[in-house]
Amino acid sequence: MNTNAFALRHIGPRENDQNLMLETIGVDSLDQLISETVPSDIRLKSGLNLDDPMTEHEYLLHIHELSKKNKAYKTYIGMGYHPTIMPAVIQRNILENPGWYTAYTPYQAEIAQGRLEALLNFQTMVIDLTGMEIANASLLDESTAAAEAMSLLFAVRERAQKKAGINKFFVSEHILPQTLSLLNTRAIPIGIELVVGNEESFDFSTEFFGAILQYPGKNGQITDIKSFINQATNSGIKVAVAADVMSLIKLEAPGKFGTDVVVGTTQRFGIPMGYGGPHAAFFATKEAYKRDLPGRIIGVTKDANDNRALRMALQTREQHIKRDKATSNICTAQVLLAVMASMYGVYHGPKGLEFIANEIHDKAVTLANALKALGYKQVNTSYFDTLQINTKAKKIKRIATERKVNLNYTNKETVTISINETTSLRDLNYLISVFAEAAEKETIIISSIESGNTIDESIRRTSDFLTDAVFNTYHSETELMRYIKSLERKDLALNHSMISLGSCTMKLNAASEMLPLSIFKWANIHPFVPLKQAKGYLTVLKELEDQLTEITGFAATSLQPNSGAQGEFAGLMVIKAYHESRGDFHRNICLIPSSAHGTNPASAVMAGMKVVVTKSTEEGNIDVEDLREKALLHKDNLSALMVTYPSTHGVYESAIKEITQIIHDNGGQVYMDGANMNAQVGLTNPGNIGADVCHLNLHKTFAIPHGGGGPGVGPICVAKQLAPFLPGNPIIKTGGDKAISAISAAPFGSSLACLISYGYIKMLGAQGLTESTKIAILNANYIKRRLEGSFETLYSGEQGRAAHEMIIDCRPFKAHGIEVTDIAKRLMDYGFHAPTVSFPVAGTMMIEPTESESKAEMDRFCDAMISIRKEIDSVSKDDENNVLRNAPHTLDMITANEWYFPYSREQAAFPLDYVRENKFWPTVRRVDDAYGDRNLICSCTPIEAYAEV
Repeated sequence: MNTNAFALRHIGPRENDQNLMLETIGVDSLDQLISETVPSDIRLKSGLNLDDPMTEHEYLLHIHELSKKNKAYKTYIGMGYHPTIMPAVIQRNILENPGWYTAYTPYQAEIAQGRLEALLNFQTMVIDLTGMEIANASLLDESTAAAEAMSLLFAVRERAQKKAGINKFFVSEHILPQTLSLLNTRAIPIGIELVVGNEESFDFSTEFFGAILQYPGKNGQITDIKSFINQATNSGIKVAVAADVMSLIKLEAPGKFGTDVVVGTTQRFGIPMGYGGPHAAFFATKEAYKRDLPGRIIGVTKDANDNRALRMALQTREQHIKRDKATSNICTAQVLLAVMASMYGVYHGPKGLEFIANEIHDKAVTLANALKALGYKQVNTSYFDTLQINTKAKKIKRIATERKVNLNYTNKETVTISINETTSLRDLNYLISVFAEAAEKETIIISSIESGNTIDESIRRTSDFLTDAVFNTYHSETELMRYIKSLERKDLALNHSMISLGSCTMKLNAASEMLPLSIFKWANIHPFVPLKQAKGYLTVLKELEDQLTEITGFAATSLQPNSGAQGEFAGLMVIKAYHESRGDFHRNICLIPSSAHGTNPASAVMAGMKVVVTKSTEEGNIDVEDLREKALLHKDNLSALMVTYPSTHGVYESAIKEITQIIHDNGGQVYMDGANMNAQVGLTNPGNIGADVCHLNLHKTFAIPHGGGGPGVGPICVAKQLAPFLPGNPIIKTGGDKAISAISAAPFGSSLACLISYGYIKMLGAQGLTESTKIAILNANYIKRRLEGSFETLYSGEQGRAAHEMIIDCRPFKAHGIEVTDIAKRLMDYGFHAPTVSFPVAGTMMIEPTESESKAEMDRFCDAMISIRKEIDSVSKDDENNVLRNAPHTLDMITANEWYFPYSREQAAFPLDYVRENKFWPTVRRVDDAYGDRNLICSCTPIEAYAEV
């Protein structure tokens, strides 16, 4: 046994266990199982062409050496990204803690109360700083949040009768360039006309439904947004503000001026730049727009005992429910980063944040005064942290680069300098010396920071913020460490037990893949530095693109989309651009099977396409004849087919090549949803099947952790004809020769997270990747076999096999008065997170064990499910007071003096012997979803006020 082999550590079942599992399934070998599962006509003829696998030790040496190719200059570029100080207590206890980074999206609220509280803190922090009434639990980045704001204002315009049909949207010329690019990407498909101009000369024409301002502007100038918002409101124009979160500690909250939406990024709150991400964006608005708010809201409700409990509220915005009526396809948040940013707010509190913001501003004022003394003209009349210097940029750039300093050169005669929380007195003196050398003058030495305030009194902050107790309590490391631990204990993550979520692939996130995220020269690179300063990143990203291109059988890859849903949208926009390059502007029909992920139709609508749904057969496969009929009917306007493979029903459809050919024969392109790529790698691929583009969920197949609901990365891989249209960036050239405009703010999306997938592929190699796919299929079929007789599988392949996941039918248990939700909640008492509930079929569970789970863990899960089935059989429809309907059972229930239930405490809490060894206690009883939606509270309301609702 080669104990240096990473595959040995990543793949769960040992060789002896695999043989026992194959025997249980009823096959002689793993190869026999694969041949009975994967259609022969789509199997690859040869293996993947990848480098030989590295050991974990070799990989860590390799990634450390590559990091040295990145040049971590002193960076004052700004433009939405700033060097930060991540408190070590947050780095060690959250970023580097699998109890936080391996958790799943908190759909099962009872075992997610810890991260739900952290996200509620995040929302409260955002509401306070922005002055708005409601906020969500994060979006992907500032630019996509701004695009979502535009979409929200466009959606609500119809309610104002005077604005019905109006499609012009004003964009301040001071907006960040990456945001302008994204606004353009999102505006065109849905018929919005962008008008870029200066807000001071804007005429507030009735032809506009909305506007967006940057606060402060991209070059640091703070404009009079108060006056603009007042005039816009009087003209019936709704206003969004893209705000710098740190500046809001000094600037009055935009909500106090009557703005409609405030967006931005919390990257400045202790999150490393990471060459562009991941970072948690924020989105805050008026309560009147809560039904249009994209993403997720964490709300306060009550549990079965009327105790306070948290949950994801208003979940109808989740795209697998709303489908083509969705307001957004941003189904992936940035939860881990939002948690970290919220803890930054908790740790520093309002006084600490005021100190940091005041220091930043004072240092900027100090620098401005020194540069003025050297003869430089500082253009900004009001600023927070960014100076705009009128000078010969070329000369400054040469000297600054030689001195290893990055500034922002906006044109030949303008240089901007953005000060940040890491800037020291020594750094200021060094900056001054750069400008002194350029001016050919003796440098000025400053010995102290001057106090000052360049912010106009009319927009200085006077309103309180972060007054809740949570932001005024945990200011020592001991206190914060214990607070973080107290929340972690409320959450079930992969470090406790298997999370067998179908379609979501909760596999091992290896420590060796995660360690590089804390290396300084990976974490602290600005996304807009000159390329020669990011050679380490460019090497990794280019090789990762090549790896994914090889794995998918395509011609090129873009890493820019920073979620799976963004990947879907990007893939469709590339298809759209391809058709338009051929003069086929009329091709706008997108065929989508009825079993597809809900984000698919939402993405198609956002891309300006019309959705036509095709039928599924009773076996759960695509109805080929219905597809053929609709493809022929729409052949003149057919743009694309969106298809998931294996299907969302967990089956390798044997007709897939026929399906893709039908689309091509009728002039369309095939988009393959890569959600189930875990069942393809090394055995088949989208290119071989006949697809033209696919997105990949790196947070699923390629081991980026879910982080409680983000980060995600959703790159797209494309065939040769689509490669020219891969997305670009307005600052750093990326994409193809005919690149579409940006999909995310950063040139390469969430680059820091891409290190994880790069390591996963480097350490597994071709053989390990292929073996992982085979074992994922083995594990699913093993569970399928073990559950036979207790739970029947809804769909199977032609030879009775499942793919890497399976759907079990829980609908028959309604005869006992038991719903699938009851089973999900009862699993918590057994120490497990439920599989995917009621997707893609209501009343079912979709189970995916992944390749990382051992036979012993899967046996515990199966034992739990079989035990639950026996419990179901023992209850009657009229008996609501039973162990399933009352689940989950908390420690308070079990230890209470009184026991009012017709079953024992032991049966409730310790139904099987293994549970005693590692008991997980839900901290609340079953939450009341309906009450939470009727009484939406999305900030840290005191418990006394909550009780009065």
